[in-house]
Amino acid sequence: MPRRVLQGTVVSDKGDKTVTILVERRVMHPLFKKYIRVSKKYAAHDEQNRHKVGDKVEIIECRPISKRKRWMVVEADAAKAV
Repeated sequence: MPRRVLQGTVVSDKGDKTVTILVERRVMHPLFKKYIRVSKKYAAHDEQNRHKVGDKVEIIECRPISKRKRWMVVEADAAKAV
């Protein structure tokens, strides 16, 4: 099964080697048929503490690193250009 890749914004970098990513997506409301924004926060592993609040990053699924961390920040220049 392929690993999922998500794009989002760093909202917290307080943890050591951990960043919190806010991922927003648009879904259609089942009754009103209007698009609404749904957001979710993910804890992602950032080995070098490279990313700061406000950075646009890509995260990829990985093995469980801790209780909450199942995602890793992708080190790609394409993600920073977005």
